[in-house]
Amino acid sequence: MKKKKITLILNTSPYNYEDTYTAIRIAEAALDKGLETHLIASTDGVYSFLKGQVGAGLPNAASSFDSLIKKGLKVSL
Repeated sequence: MKKKKITLILNTSPYNYEDTYTAIRIAEAALDKGLETHLIASTDGVYSFLKGQVGAGLPNAASSFDSLIKKGLKVSL
């Protein structure tokens, strides 16, 4: 049986909206279910991968994505 895939597109800045947090949670759930998981970050979405950013009330996007990459998330910037 062929492995199922999911691709997420992130194009909003990491801390202005909850879109980044939602993408993190969906990617985490997909990886936990064994899906091949891809994320395409474009426009302001690429800022989610800059280290040293801090958002009030939301998890650190860069460290969250680093953890997901180690679990198998494939990212295209």
